[in-house]
Amino acid sequence: MIQALTPARVPPPGRILSRELEARGWTQKDLAEITGRPIQTINEIVQAKKQITPDTALDLGEAFGTSAEFWTNLETKYRLYLARKDDREREIARKSQLYSLAPISELIKRDWIQATDSLDDLERQVCKFFGIDSIDRPPKLAINFRCSQERSPEAIAQLAWAKQVENLAKQQTVGNFDRKRLQAAIPKILACAEHPEDLAKVPDLLRSLGIYFVIVPHLSKTYLDGAAFYLAKHPVIALTLRYDRIDSFWFTLMHELGHIVAGHQGSYLDDLGNLAPTDEETEANQLAANWLIDPLAFQDFVRKNQPRFSRRVIEQFAHSQKRHPGIILGRLHNDQLVPHKNLRALLVKISLLLVAIDGIP
Repeated sequence: MIQALTPARVPPPGRILSRELEARGWTQKDLAEITGRPIQTINEIVQAKKQITPDTALDLGEAFGTSAEFWTNLETKYRLYLARKDDREREIARKSQLYSLAPISELIKRDWIQATDSLDDLERQVCKFFGIDSIDRPPKLAINFRCSQERSPEAIAQLAWAKQVENLAKQQTVGNFDRKRLQAAIPKILACAEHPEDLAKVPDLLRSLGIYFVIVPHLSKTYLDGAAFYLAKHPVIALTLRYDRIDSFWFTLMHELGHIVAGHQGSYLDDLGNLAPTDEETEANQLAANWLIDPLAFQDFVRKNQPRFSRRVIEQFAHSQKRHPGIILGRLHNDQLVPHKNLRALLVKISLLLVAIDGIP
């Protein structure tokens, strides 16, 4: 089937009229006198401020020796062109608004929404994904993010990631939540930090404490490691496994638990323009560090072994702390006591140990 071609631009009838006047050496006043029309009418037609009516088309046809249909067709085509142009501009504006609200292409790539040729359908899917009635009312979410401090994340990508976390969390069933009960359970949670295979116990343990636990890989330009927020008075902890290492998993998990134990409520996403560490982030970092490794024991360990930390002494100290050696090495790397390239065999990957958790691809 041959597709009908649509001109990129349709000239207003007034331009054709102006050319006809020029070709004959007539002025607008001349045409006004010939047709008996006010000169203001002729001028407004030339400037595309006034439409050519059927009566005017008849007069123009007589004046220029053309059919009246010639002029009415010019007017109709021009008005259709303007209508289509307005529709396209409105469509482009809607698309722009949608793409400003979310990284649409990546949501489709992740199957979080479905590809469609219908703009109405796309808008419905985006509204459903974010749980909003209209794209004119962007979602808000109070949240604590743990992310890279060296890069500038895209807020819309972070929001989309957080909403996917929320959507997955709503599918889970959790127990009753009590902050004091969680704080008392920190040692029980950390009892899973010595042997990698015990990681699989963490999700059910957290859910039994009334905490939603979700793993969702990070979106491009989010630079996220994890987040904590609340859903119906229950905490939500989400990890990305951006760094698939046992040390990163445990520090990020304990960091997010630190936010919850400390009662932090987080910042609203549209208030997160400043990426400098907040007091809440600093407090959560300190809680995580102290929970994972006894601070006094760590100071003594460093004092006795600095500047050389062999694999053997790291494993011995890890055993005394009932922690995996990779957690100790991660702390030494972070504190720049051991070069990041050294002993990386201790930083075991943990994604395969968590394949049953919602969100893992």
